Formats: sequence, C-alpha cells, structure tokens
Amino acid sequence: MNTQHPAERILMGPGPSPVPARVLRALGAPTLGHLDPQYVAIMDEVCEMLREVFQTKNALTFPVSGTGMAGMECIATNLLEPGDEAIVCINGVFGGRMKDVMERCGATVYAVEAEWGEVIQLDQIAAALELHPKAKLVGIVHAETSTGAHQPLDGFADLVHSKGALLVVDAVTSLGGHELRVDEWGIDAIYSGTQKCLSCPPGLAPVSFGDRALAIMDSRKTKPQSWYLDVSMLRKYYTSGGGGRVYHHTAPINMTYALREALAIVLEEGLENRIERHEKMHLRLRAGLESMGLSYIPKRSLHSLNCIRIPDGADDAGTRKRLLEEYGIEIGAGLGVMAGKAWRIGLMGHGSSIRNVDLVLAALKHVLGP
Repeated sequence: MNTQHPAERILMGPGPSPVPARVLRALGAPTLGHLDPQYVAIMDEVCEMLREVFQTKNALTFPVSGTGMAGMECIATNLLEPGDEAIVCINGVFGGRMKDVMERCGATVYAVEAEWGEVIQLDQIAAALELHPKAKLVGIVHAETSTGAHQPLDGFADLVHSKGALLVVDAVTSLGGHELRVDEWGIDAIYSGTQKCLSCPPGLAPVSFGDRALAIMDSRKTKPQSWYLDVSMLRKYYTSGGGGRVYHHTAPINMTYALREALAIVLEEGLENRIERHEKMHLRLRAGLESMGLSYIPKRSLHSLNCIRIPDGADDAGTRKRLLEEYGIEIGAGLGVMAGKAWRIGLMGHGSSIRNVDLVLAALKHVLGP
C-alpha cells in the first residue's frame, strides 16, 4: 500500500462519490485571499448556483466550511437555544444524530420514530405536535443514508407551520440527485454536503435559511454556542447587505473553486435531466440485483443510495474486501442496527452511470458465485 499515491477507486459507497476531472483541476487554481474581490465574486456565483440547485430564492444560502455534519450543527446551533423544545424524526443513524446535536444545544428533543428502512408518516408528526405544542422546529431526514429510505415531504410544511414551528430538512444525500424544492415545499432551513450527488470533494456543507428561520435567529436571547458557526456573523461575510464584507474566518478558497465547478456541471446537465439519470440508474441496478436474488431493505428507496440485504451465507466484510481489491470498487457496510445485515451501494452524481451499474453487478455476481 503506497500512501504517497492514493489509488483510483470506483466509489460506489455512501460517499464520497467520484469527482470529475474538471472539479479536481479547479482545486489546483491559484489560491486567492478570502477578501480578494475576485474571490468574493466567485463566492457570490457559488451562492447563486446553490440557490438554483436548492430551488430557492433564500438570500442566505451559502456553503458552510465543513462537511455535511457542520451544516447540521450550523442549523441546530442557530435555531435553538437552551430551554427550547424540538421534534426530530428518527428512522436511521442521521435522524438520531440530529437529535443528539440539538440536545447539545440545550434543547429538549422529542423523537418521532419509525423502523429503520421505513419512512415517517404525516400523522406521526401531527400527533407529536399536539403532544408538544411548544416545539420550535421539526427536523427530518429527506434521504436517510444509513438505510436508503427516501422520505416524502408532501404536506409536512403546511402541518408544521400551522403549529408555529419550523421545518428543518437534512438533504445530504439528495441534493442534486433527487427532486428537492425548498421554496415550493415550504422548507425553512436545509443542509447538505458536497461529497454526495454534487460530486465534489468533502469539505463544504451547503445550507439555506428562509425568512421564518431568519426571524427566529434575529430574535434570539442568547448567542449561539458555536462562534465558528454563528450565522449572525457569517451572513455579514456571505451577504454584504449593501456594506462591505466582514471577515469572519478564512474560507476554504480552493474548495470553493471546486464547488463552483461541480455546480456548473450540475446546471449544464440540467436538474431535471440529472434527477432522471439517477432514477434510471437506480432502476437498472435494482433490476440487476433482483435478478440475482438480492432484495432491497427500504420499501421506498433512494435512487442515490441503494441499501440491500446481505444474502444468507455471504461474507459481509470478505465480499466488500474482494470488490475493493479485485475490482477497485468501494461499497458501504451497514450502520447501526443494520451492521452485518446490509450493503449500501451509492449511485451519486458522477458515479451514477451505466458503466458503474453494470460493473458492480458483474463484480458482485462473480464474488458471490452461483
């Protein structure tokens, strides 16, 4: 194993996803200062492109310096204060993580739960809001990476808003690969990551805050617990508001270049075309897996992340090791209660292709044997 020269892998796990050469080249552009007028213009372009991909007009839409979990922390830290109440939907690892993060903000968090692989029902949210009328927000995972479950959001915002609460959405594994309409669906705050369907290296977390969320932040009685993620300061850097940009921290300059290039690729393909491609590749993979006798765990599966049951008698770690060593293919293991029971196959962004689908099917067929 040569640590000086990382191997070229075919990344088909839960992330990161394969990064196009165009994006990698963008990383190598000359580094500018974080207040250089040219860099500020580039950053503004990135924020506008993120609005297009999120399908929102929210002025406060920007990439947090950090991976997807920094986006989760940013939203929780800025919307919640000690003593607040919140409701979080848990049907996998990342719903549980959201609850943990919000509790660390000093909030009392009530869980709405479903079995792993299942989705949360609207009537569960309604019942929780009746039980906890002081809940400030409802958090839900749109694309649960640990189980491959695709959460519908129809009607959620109307219900949540009718009780005076905010709707917060985790879109780490859906942005750029699944239909996601922030404004039309009434989402108040949302976060994602660059390393999934956007096919950019990990390191930035796109977030977007709507007017209701901004009003909550502006009426805080206490400072957010995190200085680094304090949006009251970050917004003065990402949106000048008619004045000059106010320094907060040194932005990851070259990662911003990479994200701009990745977003350009998304918009060149067209969101509708990209979403359709992800669906087609999911259906192609699913047909191949089911023809081999393999079955999906979630009833409502993501197109970007395919979670399948490990067949009886198959060696979980051994199979993944052979795929990596013999084919250079990475797939993911099961997390939490699905450890040893599931494989997770990612078809995200640049990696959602006929070549990759057919290759992983052939490789699995060979490794699993007759």
